[in-house]
Amino acid sequence: MNIFKLKINFEEKDHESLELPIAEGESVLDVCLDNGIDLQHNCGGVCGCSTCHVYVNKGEDNIQEISDKEEDFIDRAINPRISSRLGCQCILIDGNLEITIPDQSQFMGH
Repeated sequence: MNIFKLKINFEEKDHESLELPIAEGESVLDVCLDNGIDLQHNCGGVCGCSTCHVYVNKGEDNIQEISDKEEDFIDRAINPRISSRLGCQCILIDGNLEITIPDQSQFMGH
């Protein structure tokens, strides 16, 4: 199994960017949760909501293609962009990935 790099940037200014290992077949959500990053996932990571919404900056060809169901949920996300994906659906196929996690404070009650 190949291990690649997942670079995570944050919209929240008090969070430093970081690089974590990600393996083929792993999702962005799994890597975040395994490393103590609070990426919201109200549905439990089954493509049933939009709270694990992320922006893919680089490496979009290295993850599974977007499904119609995922596109429907992204339409409901806060500030969706053309590069929006759901972290639970960003499953690595091959290669490095760089994402930005939108400001999560609207979920945290800060």
